[in-house]
Amino acid sequence: MAAFWTDRRRLLVGAGGLTAAASLGACANGQIIGFDKAKRSLDICNQGEPLSLDPHKASGQWENNIIGNMFVGLTTENAKAEPIPGMAERWETSEDGRTWTFYLRRAQWSDGEACDAHDFEYAFKRILNPENLAEYAAILYPIKNAQPVNAGEMTPDNVGVTALDDLTLQIELEHPAPYLPELLMHYTAYPVPKHIVERHGDDWVDPANIAVNGAFTLRKWWSNYIVHLQRNPHFFDAANVVMEDLYFYPSNDVNAAARRVMSGEAGWSTRFPSNQVETLRRDLPGYVRVSPYLTCNYFSFNTTRAPFNDIRVRQALCMAYDRDWVAGNIYRTGERAAYSFVPPGIANYPGTARYQWADQPIEQRRAEAERLLRAAGYGPNNPLRFEFSHRNTSDNPRVAVVVQNNWREIAPWVTVELRGVETQVHYANLRAKNFDIGDGGWIADFNDAKNYLYLLETRTGPQNYPGYNNPEYDRLVHESDFEPDIQARAQLMSRAEQLALNDAPICMSVFINSTNLVHPDLTGYEDNINDYHRARWFGIRNA
Repeated sequence: MAAFWTDRRRLLVGAGGLTAAASLGACANGQIIGFDKAKRSLDICNQGEPLSLDPHKASGQWENNIIGNMFVGLTTENAKAEPIPGMAERWETSEDGRTWTFYLRRAQWSDGEACDAHDFEYAFKRILNPENLAEYAAILYPIKNAQPVNAGEMTPDNVGVTALDDLTLQIELEHPAPYLPELLMHYTAYPVPKHIVERHGDDWVDPANIAVNGAFTLRKWWSNYIVHLQRNPHFFDAANVVMEDLYFYPSNDVNAAARRVMSGEAGWSTRFPSNQVETLRRDLPGYVRVSPYLTCNYFSFNTTRAPFNDIRVRQALCMAYDRDWVAGNIYRTGERAAYSFVPPGIANYPGTARYQWADQPIEQRRAEAERLLRAAGYGPNNPLRFEFSHRNTSDNPRVAVVVQNNWREIAPWVTVELRGVETQVHYANLRAKNFDIGDGGWIADFNDAKNYLYLLETRTGPQNYPGYNNPEYDRLVHESDFEPDIQARAQLMSRAEQLALNDAPICMSVFINSTNLVHPDLTGYEDNINDYHRARWFGIRNA
């Protein structure tokens, strides 16, 4: 393992990423220092390999961990993941809440060109252009005409985003969205450098071409190996950025990631095996960080094909899954069994929607599951067979074994095959509906129930993994968008959530906590419900 990481330094030297002297001074006895205080560098075990570093092509948290250090939106997050001014120094909102005007600071791209309101207008119209094939575009549908543009029914010029001048941007909305400052923190709302994108097309994110407006710029990217970011001297707050170099490694194996932290070869791992939490607390004093997290794990049923176009099959499998056992035995860091879609802690939301059978013992639920499957036509003479696809990361393979056993226990004629898949390929399959049942997770992009409920709207498209289509659900969510009263809006959303739980297009699993291993001398790392940790805020204790 040490040789592998030492080779990384040697490769960077050969590629011009570090001077030879820096390389020799960076490690003792040929071993990498994962948090090198003298060089102000940090080696990070990230969850997976990014499919893209283009903010309009990304869709995963492991990509966000990198991209969020390279770009800054109109708003950005502080160390606690709270929205603060980013490229916009201030903003105003119209009385009806549908027109927002942002006043931008003077700033530069990393190539020295001005980064201004025109880049933002270009970016919003680019991501919503259906030719761009942005999987995450639906999150921006609150913007005026965003949905019809993204559906190809209007041209991108109709998107309700306009640069009034170099430093003033106006955003018009379809409906009031008080959560907009949080939404604009998201990478789908980042600017892109118009002058470079138009010159290089999709190759604009290559290290030789890219320009960024954030604290770190892309220096090197070897696919499935390493992403190297370096401090950006053109960043508007560069004077307050302490770290010089960040090295991100795709780390699907959380056990290997923990070992790298233990050996000093990494200063931060974005996940660790939760069943080893007590051992890690003993062996790595001060490293273990466990925190509440606005996220959930759930399994999507592919409702676009048999047998999961039958509500009875979906309901049966939801009932028979022992999520309480999983929460208490697979996870060891305080996870909670999920009987709702929207996690606890969401702002201005009652959290009253639940599976109607949630309080029944598992034995009773399993018997009802068999009855439902028999009613759907399955039994000894017509076995139920399907495949459960899961991510090969973190605790997911261990959860999959429990899922398989739970569903097999319904009846001997239920057969479940497991299929472990690399994370980014797995999510691509979910978006393409290339699965029977697939696990997944959702991390809140902003603290509002809408950020969960929109996932099951018909119009959401690829990110509606199960292909759920219920006009009444769509109507309730749409109506909630236009309801100005906070409590009445929450009730509409809660009714929609209950409807989805009854229809069971997804099987909720657990509400998980964030689990990070962080060098105790890395300052500026704050636990937060989004699990966002931008290196812009990092510092060094006893440097």
